Amino acid sequence: MSVYDSLDSINEELHKCMKCGNCQAVCPIYKETRQEVGVARGKISLAEFILSGEAEMTEGMAERFSLCTTCMACNQNCPCGVRFDKIILAARAEAVRKKGLHPVKKIAFTALKMQRLFDFGMKTGSVFQGVALKHLPHKSDRLARMRFDIGIGTEKVFPMLAKRPLRSELPEVVKAKNPKMRVAFFTGCMINYFYTDIGKAVVEVLTENNIEVVIPRGQGCCGIPASVNGDTVSARALARRNLRAFERLGADALVVACSSGGTAWKHVFMELLENDPEFSALAKKWSEKSYDISEFLIHKVPFKKEGLGRVDRKVTYHDPCHLNRGQGINKEPREILKSIPGVELIEMKEPGRCCGMAGSFSLVHPDLSVKISDRKIADISQTQTNTVATGCPACRLQLQSGVENAGIQEQVMHTVQILAESYRAGKKGSK
Repeated sequence: MSVYDSLDSINEELHKCMKCGNCQAVCPIYKETRQEVGVARGKISLAEFILSGEAEMTEGMAERFSLCTTCMACNQNCPCGVRFDKIILAARAEAVRKKGLHPVKKIAFTALKMQRLFDFGMKTGSVFQGVALKHLPHKSDRLARMRFDIGIGTEKVFPMLAKRPLRSELPEVVKAKNPKMRVAFFTGCMINYFYTDIGKAVVEVLTENNIEVVIPRGQGCCGIPASVNGDTVSARALARRNLRAFERLGADALVVACSSGGTAWKHVFMELLENDPEFSALAKKWSEKSYDISEFLIHKVPFKKEGLGRVDRKVTYHDPCHLNRGQGINKEPREILKSIPGVELIEMKEPGRCCGMAGSFSLVHPDLSVKISDRKIADISQTQTNTVATGCPACRLQLQSGVENAGIQEQVMHTVQILAESYRAGKKGSK
């Protein structure tokens, strides 16, 4: 039984919990609030009360279940192996079944399912974004703040929408000289609409390694925003659309440069569609050939080191939760960084600590998100580096906002961007 379909599906996970409190030591929510409801153990007790009939899924209860970044640190620290991420997903889906979806979220997830309309809206937004966003003129990477407070404050720093989405800017098939394989690239939303520089770096690195890149036009949102908020109907619709789009063009492998998108292709699509006779096998097939870009470059290619040029950067690396704990990928990005001439990798004290972004969590709980982020930024500042590398565009957004507001001179980049920079430096040096 899927966790997305019934609260009863998590009974076994609930029974594993012995209420030891080990989750308190690593929970970013509890560290800021010091409230039992913020930690996994507290929410497990609430879920038990609901299942026993001692409590109902009220709006207040749903609010308590929203207090989780799904960072999975509690999973890793639990001596009983409780999968709390499964519990929180089941509870949120139950909340939507009982109380319905918040109107704002309902509008947002409905728009995500209407890809052409959503795409048009984002393109229109790129033209008129100056109405709501104030560009930071001293920044060359198009950062901005809100002109007025819409409930999340005006200090948060956002990337401005790209003038053209990545999928509109690049051809559906990017050729390579003497291609040794054909790889499909899942761009996701943030890379497609905001961080096109990450997407271009992915394509640049893959073609540099003689790989033909396919970017299906029919792809869309991975559905993680919907699934983690309990909207399983929208999440399933988005999963099916992506599977259709990638199956149509076919590829030897699929690469992702977003930790949430990678989690969707590797795990979530299969869980959402496990009872779907048409798509369950397709989800499993693509799960087995999906790779994070760093994982792909280390284990599948591997990437060529000849021709790498010098890049003078002192780099610290932030582990995205859904890449590190969700997919078990943490050595690969560091191996890439260490292979680049001129890069000095300096580890922060807690590289795997959640940055507080967690998608819509930062919008629903902005103050708490900033408090969690402040701890991460303080850790980064201690490294005395000039670059923060990460493997997730959402984390990049959070970290960019944090370093900007802290006045720290750090450039925040995806790991693959630094590798692309090295290849470019190598070509320039050989001329």
